[in-house]
Amino acid sequence: MGSFAPRTAFPVLDSLPRSYFLGHHKAGLDKMKTMLNSIDLVIECRDYRIPLTSRNPLFEESLAGRERLIVYTKRDLIGKDGREEKARRELMRTWEAPTSCLFSDNKNKYFVRRVLNSIRQHTKNRSSLLGSRLMVVGMPNVGKSTLLNDLRRVGVQKGKAASTGAQPGVTRKIGTTVKILSGEKLSGGVYLMDTPGVFMPYVPNAESMLKLALCASVKDTIIAPTTLADYLLYHLNLFNPRVYTEYSTPTNDVVEFLDAVARKIGRLQKLGVPDEESSALWIIQRWRNGQLGKFMLDDITQDVLEKDRDQQGSGSSLNQARRLDKDMKRERNKKRIEAG
Repeated sequence: MGSFAPRTAFPVLDSLPRSYFLGHHKAGLDKMKTMLNSIDLVIECRDYRIPLTSRNPLFEESLAGRERLIVYTKRDLIGKDGREEKARRELMRTWEAPTSCLFSDNKNKYFVRRVLNSIRQHTKNRSSLLGSRLMVVGMPNVGKSTLLNDLRRVGVQKGKAASTGAQPGVTRKIGTTVKILSGEKLSGGVYLMDTPGVFMPYVPNAESMLKLALCASVKDTIIAPTTLADYLLYHLNLFNPRVYTEYSTPTNDVVEFLDAVARKIGRLQKLGVPDEESSALWIIQRWRNGQLGKFMLDDITQDVLEKDRDQQGSGSSLNQARRLDKDMKRERNKKRIEAG
């Protein structure tokens, strides 16, 4: 263990897919635009493990003009709430000001109530007999529907209203409004509308695509599971290689790692050959569930935030996405021809 040295960089492949912008994403976004006039507050969900990478510039462009509340979900999948973590959250709050930011663990009623209290503050001056209308938006699988269900459960003590799942694409259409807070005196209640996750048209940074895939914002069939497992192994080693000693000795070799995992959990094919793909999906899911180390994939520092601001909007152009996608395909075909 003392002689093990983790990789300091991950060799990202330029051939990785750079988009997951599907037909129902565009249809959903177009529908959201037409409904903005009736919306009092937009709640944008982002995954706290990838707070920068899960920000979609399309929302800032398409839903501009509406007051916004940012909710960073899955706080429970980040480590202990120490001094460094608190400083990071304060930096993010300052950076997003004047937009309000909350960091939520939907499994904890305390955090759900904090979101509800913030919603009350945002809507108290807009109360009417018809109530207030809110819309929840975000990238695929960042926890929008889960947040809606928990706000409803805590706010009005009602059961699940929106379907949820481990893979993106469960919500494919804009849903009906769901009551999350009852009205007071002469005012109506507060109603929240679920929407489909919307991916950005193009991801300029290949590593960002790996982060989104590892956090299940794209389906597991888009990027090879062994590639994702290798990227996870890279981060596990930077965090603490001891978190996977139950399955393998510390290693930078994903084949060696998955071979050890497969033998440990019994994922073997004929003649005892390790099933690398099945083992990769299994170990990835362990991390997604918080059972293999809890840490953030994005770096959050003042310099990183300033660089992110300079690059904002680079993934928001549909025309740019189509052009860059064609360029990538042309380059791949050229290399294929040269190799053949």
